[in-house]
Amino acid sequence: MLHESVFRTEELPVGDRFEAWTERLGRTHAPMELDSDRAADYRGHQRLIGLGDVTIWPATFDQLVFRRTPKLVRQSDPEVYHLSLLHRGVGAASWGREHIAYEVGDIHTNCSSRAYEIATGSEPVSIVGIEVPRTLVALPARSADRVIGSRISGREGLGALLAQFLGQLAADTSPYGPSDAPRLGNVVTDLVTALFAHALDAESQLTPETHSRALTLRIKDFIRRHLGDQDLTPARVAAAHHISRSYLYRLFQAEGIAVSSYIRDRRLAGARRDLADPALSALPVHAVAARWGFPRAAEFSRAFRTAYGVTPGAFRDQARCGEDGSAGGGPGAN
Repeated sequence: MLHESVFRTEELPVGDRFEAWTERLGRTHAPMELDSDRAADYRGHQRLIGLGDVTIWPATFDQLVFRRTPKLVRQSDPEVYHLSLLHRGVGAASWGREHIAYEVGDIHTNCSSRAYEIATGSEPVSIVGIEVPRTLVALPARSADRVIGSRISGREGLGALLAQFLGQLAADTSPYGPSDAPRLGNVVTDLVTALFAHALDAESQLTPETHSRALTLRIKDFIRRHLGDQDLTPARVAAAHHISRSYLYRLFQAEGIAVSSYIRDRRLAGARRDLADPALSALPVHAVAARWGFPRAAEFSRAFRTAYGVTPGAFRDQARCGEDGSAGGGPGAN
């Protein structure tokens, strides 16, 4: 399981809550001055998830003003980029004469090396924060710094891809072990780098390795969204991303799997979840198969038995009897 710590102000005496929250966020990002009209009885909840050098932190908290002053920057600078995906509430940030407002679905960016002031609305806000060392973002520092302060959409494109990844990871960290942490941190770093480069319209500045990782993530997301399409083939995937099939094969070979195997395994994993779902118990096995891109029942049955050691029908019977109620795991679980 990933290393994770949880902090709740409600577990502290009322008079200590706001000071403890200030200290917690100062250690999470960088020392800041915090103010709140709820300071007398402050409510804040944060999960801190370590991914090697990268940290993500889902949090919900009362109205708050963050100030990172020039003096604090001079005194202590961990040199990290911060991103916040706003799930609930509103916020606004200022850097001197620059002022930007944020709403649900937006991604806010800032940097510990710059002074800023950020204020949330009167209602509690929910975010997923990211802390990434500046040295890990594979763009020239001068270029990457131009993104700071931008309002980036988390509803489309690379912003949506980052938001989906964060949402899945924050929802359940139990499938991952400690050795997965740095690899997941690399994924976050690559997505942040690609997002910054896209915001700059400068993907050509990406290192080849980071560009390949970001492209592979986009391709995997495309595959997941089209698993039910019977014509989802390597040729179609390559065409959708304007690359050759040979280049597509090389991208997946770097991950130790063939693209056709990745598609098959994701389909089988989806079908397995549906077969174990009591809400879908009336759906015939062949309909489940078709739903996941297997038009021929016999082919689906052979593939399922090869992957899981049991026929689809027998697996469904086991799930009904409670002998194997788990719908997770198996091929394509990552």
